[in-house]
Amino acid sequence: MNSIDQGNMKRGEFLRSLGLSTSTLMAFWCLGTTMTACGSSDDDPDPNPDPGTGSGTGISGTTTGTAINFTVDMTKSPYNELKTAGTGKVIGDVLVAKTTGGSYVALSKICTHEGNPVAYRSSSNDVFCQSHGSTFSIAGAVTNGPAATPLKTYIVTVSADGNTLTVKA
Repeated sequence: MNSIDQGNMKRGEFLRSLGLSTSTLMAFWCLGTTMTACGSSDDDPDPNPDPGTGSGTGISGTTTGTAINFTVDMTKSPYNELKTAGTGKVIGDVLVAKTTGGSYVALSKICTHEGNPVAYRSSSNDVFCQSHGSTFSIAGAVTNGPAATPLKTYIVTVSADGNTLTVKA
């Protein structure tokens, strides 16, 4: 094994030297390429969607799952951005946006076509899935496929002073 001494053994050679079969090698290869592709944050509209809930974060309540019910303190960063028309933020499983018209909407952050993330686009005041091009109205309706099912919508209320936003199923 002269190649080990020189430090230039290829991954496949190393795995074969461990006595792994061809099918096992293929599984490792597939898993490795899949995990690399899934690990990319380039296609995620907000790579850090929810820094957590609890004291000091600006979020309280349930932001994920089927029992969505949370409150956002819009005086705290980064949620104070939501006070500006044309902005959107992913919080847990929900995309919250203040539309260009100034109203708040809350929709599922996942496209109904193949489960990829969606993002609010202020330029067209809609929700867009970058993966396959589906677009949705701010009410969640499909305006352009391939998605055929609307996005789940949530009830949004804003406090009288505009500092607190509540989202619930």
